[in-house]
Amino acid sequence: MNPLITPSWLADRLGDPGTVILDATLPPVGVTPPVDTRSRYLASHITGAIFFDIEEFSDRSTPLPHMLPTSEAFSRGLSALGVDDRMTIVLYEQEGVFSAPRAWWMLRSFGACHVYILDGGLRAWIDAGLPTSSGPVHRAPSKFRAKLIPHGVVDFPRIQQTIAERGQILDARSAARFTGAAPEPRPGISPGHMPGAINLPFTDLVKDGRLKSADQLHEIFAAKGVDLQQPITTTCGSGVTAAVIALGLEIAGADRVGLYDGSWAEYAQHPEAVIEKTS
Repeated sequence: MNPLITPSWLADRLGDPGTVILDATLPPVGVTPPVDTRSRYLASHITGAIFFDIEEFSDRSTPLPHMLPTSEAFSRGLSALGVDDRMTIVLYEQEGVFSAPRAWWMLRSFGACHVYILDGGLRAWIDAGLPTSSGPVHRAPSKFRAKLIPHGVVDFPRIQQTIAERGQILDARSAARFTGAAPEPRPGISPGHMPGAINLPFTDLVKDGRLKSADQLHEIFAAKGVDLQQPITTTCGSGVTAAVIALGLEIAGADRVGLYDGSWAEYAQHPEAVIEKTS
């Protein structure tokens, strides 16, 4: 099934004990003061939805942002939220397409099989005249059995191997950061790109707050020379928007996609990394 679902599909399952809805909104980067997405959730959310804080479900033992936690930590956190890995899990975000795909990738990486994203997010739900609520939502604890599926999670040695083998790497950062013309938002990190990487800003896959159609995505990847039948690794600044590319690839028909979890935040600081600039 396509990982994107419609508001009407979700509305038919509202209140189903086997379906759980998660608001997976991260604050947009570069906005000052930072957007308080939890407060926005408390003010208005899809009825029954709980807040999935990607930061809280990331590895706190590393200075790298948004890294996957251990299976044990993920199991404890999701179980406390009342999420079972066998449930139908529906993710959405409050505006646009940015962080819900990261949550989708995290859940899939830890073995959840039935994970979907609401096409158009909260805005599409409201526009369809469907019910919202305010305040916190609490579910009874459940049992999430996280088991990492390693083939979709790329680390530094694997990205080095991919570079050496001239494999396909799609970088979701802006063109200016990719070429080296613009600085990285994180202090002390050089802009530029990995040797052989292809720049595909994640915003190119989005229109009017939702992903483009499967046909349009297929055309975009084809124009970049991407072979959907061969392995593909996605990367970005910190592993969030790389998941937007991974989601687009799945919708377009690719089935051998890995995401470099450390992304540029790790790569650009590694002493063995080769950084190219084309500006």
